[in-house]
Amino acid sequence: MAKICTVGGQAVMEGVMMKSASGIAVAVRKPDGEIETKYTPMRSKAQKGTFLGLPVVRGVVVFIESLTTGMNTLTESAKIAGDGIDEEPTKFEKWLSEKLGKSTESVVVGLAVIIAVALSVGLFFVLPNLASTFIFGKSDVSGIWKSLAEGFVRLAIFIGYILLCARVKDVRRVFMYHGAEHKTIACYEAEQEMTPENAMKHTRLHARCGTNYLFLVMAVSILFFALVGWNANFLVRLALRIAFLPVVAGLSYELLRVAAKYDNWLTRAVRAPGLALQRITTKEPTPDMIEVAISAFNLAMSRESAQ
Repeated sequence: MAKICTVGGQAVMEGVMMKSASGIAVAVRKPDGEIETKYTPMRSKAQKGTFLGLPVVRGVVVFIESLTTGMNTLTESAKIAGDGIDEEPTKFEKWLSEKLGKSTESVVVGLAVIIAVALSVGLFFVLPNLASTFIFGKSDVSGIWKSLAEGFVRLAIFIGYILLCARVKDVRRVFMYHGAEHKTIACYEAEQEMTPENAMKHTRLHARCGTNYLFLVMAVSILFFALVGWNANFLVRLALRIAFLPVVAGLSYELLRVAAKYDNWLTRAVRAPGLALQRITTKEPTPDMIEVAISAFNLAMSRESAQ
């Protein structure tokens, strides 16, 4: 049986973040070619034996933690990759920093998270709802079919969004580091020496990838909201979709865990669409990118074993 790695990763600007149970390790390639690493102790609040560690609930916690950690890590990596050049905070950001009693950096990251969430709600909830309303209008079509149509519009927007992102040069490099992250973990799970040469031989697709999770959120939402039903009032319908999103995220997380843990025809079918999407969200990395990923991985593992 193959070794299962407990470390999960994320591609960042010119680098990779590896997260273990005890903290976050980041490795970024600087403009001068050197690799800068940083480790930040952090434990998830979704601990076993606590309310936040209960099935479904833990999925919501992990989703929120991944969003905030991801934004912080991306911001930090961008600074390192840009040779530490910081942009001057705007007057508005300085004003918010003073009023909230937070650092300017925390305010900027917080604003970025809020904007990202707002755009996501608009793109994946408001737009599909408007589209389904436009398609069906006041027709007598069953609410289940309307909800299913709305869900498939949401899924189509999601796939289109990924395809569009993949065409951006800087995003493509992030996708290459995403591939480096997966190959590094696959090399470890194959119990081979952690070298760029060995890691390059492995697949860039992984069953526990966040891409799989996002696809499952979309897929589960189609079925879940079809069961919730269709409300003729646009605002009520939109509010219900947003209110039930944590439940959908939690259920999708549990499904991802099961699909990654077992290997049979059913779990392979569940994993298949997410793995197919990874052919877009991951690209073949270069050996020097894998070198960065290995640096982050080794740092995360060394700190984990020291606990």
